[in-house]
Amino acid sequence: MSTKSEYDAVIVGSGPNGLAAAITIAKAGHSVLVLEAEEHIGGGTRSAALTLPGFTHDVCSAVHPMAVSSPFFRSLPLQEHGLEWVHPPLCLAHPLDDGSAAVIDHSLQKTCEGLGADGGSYRSVMGSIAANWQGLENDLLGPIGFPSHPLRMARFGMHALQPATRLARTQFRTEGVRALFAGLAAHSLMPLEAWGTAAIGLVIGAVAHVAGWPIAKGGSQRIADALTSYLRSLGGEVATGVRVHSLKELPSTKAVLCDVSPRGLLEIAGDHFPATYRAALERFDYGAGVFKLDWALRGPIPWKAAPCRQAGTVHIGGTLEEIARSERECCTTTNSEAPFVLFSQPSLFDPTRAPAGHHTAWAYCHVPSGSTVDMTARIEAQIERFAPGFQELILARSTRNTTQLEKENANLVGGNVTGGANSLRQIFLRPTLRRYETPMRNVYLCSASTPPGGGVHGMCGFQAATRALARMG
Repeated sequence: MSTKSEYDAVIVGSGPNGLAAAITIAKAGHSVLVLEAEEHIGGGTRSAALTLPGFTHDVCSAVHPMAVSSPFFRSLPLQEHGLEWVHPPLCLAHPLDDGSAAVIDHSLQKTCEGLGADGGSYRSVMGSIAANWQGLENDLLGPIGFPSHPLRMARFGMHALQPATRLARTQFRTEGVRALFAGLAAHSLMPLEAWGTAAIGLVIGAVAHVAGWPIAKGGSQRIADALTSYLRSLGGEVATGVRVHSLKELPSTKAVLCDVSPRGLLEIAGDHFPATYRAALERFDYGAGVFKLDWALRGPIPWKAAPCRQAGTVHIGGTLEEIARSERECCTTTNSEAPFVLFSQPSLFDPTRAPAGHHTAWAYCHVPSGSTVDMTARIEAQIERFAPGFQELILARSTRNTTQLEKENANLVGGNVTGGANSLRQIFLRPTLRRYETPMRNVYLCSASTPPGGGVHGMCGFQAATRALARMG
């Protein structure tokens, strides 16, 4: 398992949060061992040849606005360890049936100019967050408490606590911009009528103007590889193919940090917890899942709306009403006939992803937790709706339903990719009032099931490790 019998800290799981926790502790001069159950590091931040030889696909995460806007990631010399960001000309395009598209450019000014009658409203809503990001980021990317900038957070909260549907209809007049915001908010994997769903739409929309929506050159695996390389330069160790079932299997250590779901934490340490804490972990709501598709293509996607050909990410789902219906359905027991689709086309901007003249594409839609329904035809029909001829380009495809995703990564419970449901209750109690700490003084939770939740930003691991260091001395 390891080269030593004793470490200052052992990290279970090598996702970006586990690696962030390990780096934080190693930077403080402590010995660290990371144990990964699978044969490859990275958790959801991995890449593989899922379709044909020569085609590189991202296994889970693909586009990384939160990575480049993360204060923790910014503090690391990851470029020196092989990580290179690629910024598509446009962050996001949202096509409509009339052949037009609502677009988010890295430039706030260009975005507002392109949104027509809603440009001023967009500037008022998103621009204020982007302009004040440095004063908001530590509060937004950490556990909820008394904010360091109360007035700025209060202004953010006035919009953020609203249902996404309400904010879209009260702040924007045009169908295109309402749909654009609905697509942003749908990253919450919650019904858009739920209170608080506007928050995620506001954050990921604003960070487009702060740091962009880039992809990692060569695939998302390069993020995990760079984090691991830096950790090893600090003296940290990483072992793969080691599945931890119990604390008893670990080397002697002062602290154990678990980059696992609450269910995984129960398996590893549940026997050591009081019944009340076990019950709280068992009640944790994992939320909706996803059905994922990857394609090897013979050419670029023939979007009707020209801006889509310049965007790294395309949100496919039509109007606000259509997207809201799809998200309501997936959060119950219904697989939508016309799902909202999150789509990425990395090879347009990173030619290392596919052989010359060919392309890759990545997409998923939201589905009920644990669903095994094959959504391939429904997803491809939605793409064909806005890019006629898409299906003629397909050389090969890879599909994964919720159970397959969970089998490959135990943290994706029921196929959920956000570390748990983003309900208001779980935003404040994630996964319990203890957040990172557990009833065991030396055991911590550092996964996306802790604040600030899902996304490749490393802040869950950083926050947990900071608390562990305070106790380690």
